[in-house]
Amino acid sequence: MSVTNRLAFAPRVLRSPAQEPPGVGVEHEPPRQPTDWRTWAAGCAWCMAFAVVAVLAMVRIDLQAQFCLAFMTLAVMIVLRRSGLVERTRLFFLLCSAFLSIRYVCWRTTSTLGYNGFADFILMMMMYGAELYGIVLTLGGLFVNSRPLKREGVPLIRTAGPLPTVDVYVPSYNEPAEMLEITLRAALDMRYDRDRVNVYLLDDGGTEQKRTQADPVKAAAAQERALTLSLLAARHGAHYLSRERNEHAKAGNINAALEKTSGELIVIFDADHVPTADFLEKTIGYFQRDSELFLLQTPHFFSNPDPLEKNLGMFGKMPPENEMFYSVIQRGLDFWNASFFCGSAAVLRRKCLMEIGGITGTSITEDAETALMLHARGYRSAYLNEPLIAGLQPETFASFVVQRVRWAQGMIQLLMFRNPLRMKGLKLAQRLCYFSNAFFWFFCYARVVFLLAPALYLLFGLQFYNATLPEFFAYGLPQMVGVILTTDYLFGKYRWTLISEVYEMLLSMFSLRGVVAVLLNPRAPTFNVTPKGEQSDADQISELAGPFYAVYLGVLISAIVGVWRLIDGDMQRGVIASSVAWSVLNLVLLNACIGVLYERRQRRVAPRVPADIAGTLLLSDVADEQGATPARAFSPAFDCRIVDLSAGGAKLIVPLGAQSSIPRGSTATLDAYNAARGCHCQLPVVVRGVFEPGDGTCAVGVEFSDRSVEGLSDRVSLVYGDSGRWRSFRDRRNKRIGIRRGLGLVVRLGTVHALAHYRTFFTALLRYVLNRLASRRHALRRVVTPAKS
Repeated sequence: MSVTNRLAFAPRVLRSPAQEPPGVGVEHEPPRQPTDWRTWAAGCAWCMAFAVVAVLAMVRIDLQAQFCLAFMTLAVMIVLRRSGLVERTRLFFLLCSAFLSIRYVCWRTTSTLGYNGFADFILMMMMYGAELYGIVLTLGGLFVNSRPLKREGVPLIRTAGPLPTVDVYVPSYNEPAEMLEITLRAALDMRYDRDRVNVYLLDDGGTEQKRTQADPVKAAAAQERALTLSLLAARHGAHYLSRERNEHAKAGNINAALEKTSGELIVIFDADHVPTADFLEKTIGYFQRDSELFLLQTPHFFSNPDPLEKNLGMFGKMPPENEMFYSVIQRGLDFWNASFFCGSAAVLRRKCLMEIGGITGTSITEDAETALMLHARGYRSAYLNEPLIAGLQPETFASFVVQRVRWAQGMIQLLMFRNPLRMKGLKLAQRLCYFSNAFFWFFCYARVVFLLAPALYLLFGLQFYNATLPEFFAYGLPQMVGVILTTDYLFGKYRWTLISEVYEMLLSMFSLRGVVAVLLNPRAPTFNVTPKGEQSDADQISELAGPFYAVYLGVLISAIVGVWRLIDGDMQRGVIASSVAWSVLNLVLLNACIGVLYERRQRRVAPRVPADIAGTLLLSDVADEQGATPARAFSPAFDCRIVDLSAGGAKLIVPLGAQSSIPRGSTATLDAYNAARGCHCQLPVVVRGVFEPGDGTCAVGVEFSDRSVEGLSDRVSLVYGDSGRWRSFRDRRNKRIGIRRGLGLVVRLGTVHALAHYRTFFTALLRYVLNRLASRRHALRRVVTPAKS
């Protein structure tokens, strides 16, 4: 591999001369963007190398030579990984993986497809389609992530006239006022020239259509909401906007606001996306330096766990589901000028938006569609991989499914209505990037086929793979191992082995129905708001667990049948053993899914976020058991550490033995350093609980008691204002554990949490049976007793 190619395909760090201190003349120069010629050169190098690999992969050789070639390629990949040379030979490593995949699909297409009966043929073609989907997705991923771009924040230019005017939009539909108040307060406290920014609450739950609807109860609720939110916005210094009719969901809400405001730049935050104090400082500078930039997107960082993290007890211990997209894929898209709008935590240029009539609404993923339209007009986007907001993920699996099915349907609508492969104005790399991201959402089909195929063979003898075991070991196994090695190399720090499979299997059964629906009627799906802030007082089994019981039972029975056939001496021992092993892997994944579907209780609406902040707890009074407050000559103070926070309260660790001096119900002041403001703040609190966790420390739970605007500003900036805390938290959980540990983790967590699910299920089932028997005995006595009398 040439020196030029090694440099061209190493991960790029975009360093800007704008990193100089404000006031230096160089800050007016544009940053070194991945210019068109560099992108073009990298694209040409990739295409030529890929063409050579594809040609070589089609050469026919005998089985023994194929076996040697495949495993030699794998050995080279492993040596590159172990030696640490993989970054310097990134393109070569990715092309090795592509070679194995292309060679497999050529062999699969030319040597394994045949007619063995109608049912067998249908299953064989379904399996072939699922494998073809996987190969296309793999090759697209190799291209997209071949040269991820790392941007660094640029400061504002303050020496060339006034800063750009900024309109901050917070769209809302049915979110509670308490959630909106926190987001509005944080948006108003962002560091920027105050007279150059306006914050707008866009209320779609209090439109004229809703306030005048026929149902008097719903109309009254909408009127009350409109009044409450308008007073809330006015209290904090924001602007309240609503519209006449609820048309085109979130896109229509934003477009209505565009007609009533005039800022040069538009910042959009979802109702639960709380920005850090430096959001505008780190993003607006890009627009000052590039007049053709239409979008600056930042990652969606979440301060609460998704259902898998919560129910498996892994929040903060492993990378979350969205981290692979925001830490790797968006950076890969950014190099090809194809990073797209994700609906929130982004800055857009008004002038560009108005050229296409605002946020487009043909599909229900209006954000990606808007970016596609503006990319086709030749404008540029950028992605800054810094967590500058803290949002909320769906708390329950049902809500999680609602959100992901909407994304799947919207991205498939994008393929059907705005086919990026044919859209004029897009460059070839952009076409491939958009297609790859939209095509991903057909994973539900492939996942269901891979789940059922071995079971159908073991139970009914349906043939779906016309190949011998040696042929599979020569072609299929190396391709699988190559994909695992490449996936771990590209994403291992942000998505552990088999975790993707668990997420996809959890969603596949429900996504498949939504995907089929949108294929049959592309305009049928509507925008469904994802429920947030849900609570549950006890652990419970998800209402969506039913399909997993049936599938688990079928796969388990098929594995047992397969083992029996092996013991019985079946002639197709090799194929049966492979199918049994495949079914066992499916059982491992299903077991993990069963564990996730045992929902852990969620009592807090506002989750606590991890922290490590030194502070002082200063008691102001101490009440005795009768509620009297004795006079004190001094106020006792205790050094403490804040270990978690929310807008409502905090958990403090104080010296062991201090609990006797901190009665429940006492008022105090919590003094802590506020990194977002660069100073100490004093927050009035009430002690709500004092306990010993059992680790040799004493914990104190406090509730913030200052309800004033200034008090809310202090605690919101302390909890959400410091982007450095989100960055540190993100870095701690994003770590590589390797393939073997990833496999072991899924097995262990699935087993432990699935057992709790089974215990609850069978206990409830036994209770139901006993209650039914008791009620029948009682009914029988009532029938028999009169006859005796």
